Amino acid sequence: MTLSHHTRSSIDSPIARAEAITPTLVALGSRYDAAPVFPVESLKALVAADIHRTFAPIESGGEAFEDAAARNQCLMRILRIVGRADLSVGRLYEGHVNALALFDWFGSAAQKAELGRKLDQGAFYGVWATEPPPGVQLSQSILRGGKSFATGAGGLAYAIITAQPEQGERQLVVVRADEPARTDLSQWRVRGMRATGSGLYDLTGMAIDPSHLLGRPGDYDREPRFTTGAWRFTAVQLGGIEALLTQTRLAMSDAARADPLQRAKFADAVAAARTAYLWIRECALRAAHDDPDGPAFARMTRGIVERAGLDVMELATRIIGTRSAMDGERIDKIIRDLSLYLRQAGPDYARDQAALAWLDHDAWGAEDALW
Repeated sequence: MTLSHHTRSSIDSPIARAEAITPTLVALGSRYDAAPVFPVESLKALVAADIHRTFAPIESGGEAFEDAAARNQCLMRILRIVGRADLSVGRLYEGHVNALALFDWFGSAAQKAELGRKLDQGAFYGVWATEPPPGVQLSQSILRGGKSFATGAGGLAYAIITAQPEQGERQLVVVRADEPARTDLSQWRVRGMRATGSGLYDLTGMAIDPSHLLGRPGDYDREPRFTTGAWRFTAVQLGGIEALLTQTRLAMSDAARADPLQRAKFADAVAAARTAYLWIRECALRAAHDDPDGPAFARMTRGIVERAGLDVMELATRIIGTRSAMDGERIDKIIRDLSLYLRQAGPDYARDQAALAWLDHDAWGAEDALW
């Protein structure tokens, strides 16, 4: 999907611009949850705030930051802000940011220039790697196969996909993502994250020329960036956890606030959310430095955030009671969205791999890395 680009707001900070559109994203999120369709108006709000290009390559019109750590600090804030407003839009925005990073790392000068022109038009991108067997094949410049759980399928303008050439490692390919005939969302019948429009996207027969190939074979899977990049989606999830914590605080009655048992539950929820925040912040900094232990941090962070989300959801429902499950209540939407978004692939494997890294050596290191 391509949207018309608006002139940047007079508010200079991208964080301030993201915060300014939060009420709009919240209101639209409720509408798209009630009648699930691709959230066109929500993405228009991101374009109007000009945060759809903030993390693009400089050559594509992206913001200039002091260094990679400052960039990731700003990105973490914005991912949390968008996630607090609407986790479905947060998931779409995180995929877009992921695509911009791939252009930054692997794109040619011509590809970055073309990306800038598409962003001027308000284009949104995604990254699709999950696929049903036998996967997407690239042979004689023609794709065969499809992607599953393709977030934004049929709604995004473009997606960066992984494809297997006839020889060698996986190749990144930029493709159109908005062709209705290739899109199948019939199985996306879910309780939460409805507006992401995740489904099947058939790439069979799509012709690819050299300008569509991003980077070299194997670039996408290179460590530490491949695994450490998980910090971005955990930041969106944290935004949902923080929104749930805020809604719980607002919904607590005077009687609940006067009850030490209820206050103890709320304190546990605060501790869980802030623990997740500290792990994500550390992981984002490691990612900025391409730390070789970044993958261990990311894998452990995934589990920390999942546990925090599950704990805060349980505590919120116990504090608020029946109201937390009522249709139309924002707290109900957040819980439904978060319960699905936390279901990332292979959580036990990720935690086991993190444990192996820490058993081998102290992956935290001698120096405490703080912002």
